[in-house]
Amino acid sequence: MLQRISEYIRVAVIHGPGNRLRPVWFDWKREKHTVREVTYHWQQRDGNDLLLHYAVTDGATLYELVYNATEQVWLLENVEVDLS
Repeated sequence: MLQRISEYIRVAVIHGPGNRLRPVWFDWKREKHTVREVTYHWQQRDGNDLLLHYAVTDGATLYELVYNATEQVWLLENVEVDLS
């Protein structure tokens, strides 16, 4: 189950080739999370804003990171929560 977070975060990315971005780590709650894999990515428009979504994992948890290309900010949108 995904839990909505919607918090601004700091993300390190690799640029290229072309306009591609690949997140490599992000800070959340004063903890650095290394991105082991980008499992899926997509983009959408919200009005004039271009939003780039990345489903990533640190090997244990699934996160949804969103880059607002218009405002040039990153959000941690969702986190997978284990209910067991």
